[in-house]
Amino acid sequence: MDLLVVGAGAMGRWFGRTVDAEPAFADVDLDVAESAADEVGGRVVPFDGDEQFDLVCLAVPMGLAEEAIAEHAHRATGGMCDVTGAMGGPVSAMREHLPDRERFSLHPLFAPQNAPGNVAVVSDTAGPLADAVCADLSTAGNHVFETTPDEHDAAMETVQAAAHAAVLAFGLAADDVRDEFATPISAALDELVTAVSGGTPRVYTDIQSQFGAGTDRVADAARALAMADDETFADLYRAVAATGAVSLDDASDAEP
Repeated sequence: MDLLVVGAGAMGRWFGRTVDAEPAFADVDLDVAESAADEVGGRVVPFDGDEQFDLVCLAVPMGLAEEAIAEHAHRATGGMCDVTGAMGGPVSAMREHLPDRERFSLHPLFAPQNAPGNVAVVSDTAGPLADAVCADLSTAGNHVFETTPDEHDAAMETVQAAAHAAVLAFGLAADDVRDEFATPISAALDELVTAVSGGTPRVYTDIQSQFGAGTDRVADAARALAMADDETFADLYRAVAATGAVSLDDASDAEP
């Protein structure tokens, strides 16, 4: 398989390393592309070049995915995929620009340094390229599972936007107290704050922009808890305790 990876950052390198192909890397920053080729193996090609490949994988920031699909579709003779983290927009753009080629969207649900893990996939038009990539991901120890663009993007409102917002909100709200005052819950939250805040702001900003409804729900839930009287607070607590994660609407309808 001739593979072009557009975007030579951490996720592009993970894909180039995991798939059984000698990748070519293209990036707006030539130094980044050269560093990826040195680290992973393979070669560097111009970002705006016309050389064609069996498969083009886009590993660009989420907000640039649809533009990149339009820009690089002509370079894919067999198919295109992305690992940008959103699925609705990229799948629609690939349908428009690659109507007669393989199209699939992948979302590794982990940072590359934490691989392997779960990988969501939308096989919009399956074929030998998609099958080979998914087989390589599985061989590397990942759990590859099928989804739809709508199911995936709705899930990201909870597992990414809402989760990150809840953790960052604790980090913003917490006072600096002596370590001796830590409880098991607060210590665990401190670790999560460190994990989330140790990433790249651009990545979390893109998630917030794309899946911000999840953050809005966290704000609504925090407001409901802050304004609740004792009885209402206890009802909300019991609703969550009974079912785990639960929407605010479901919690307000739950039996005490």
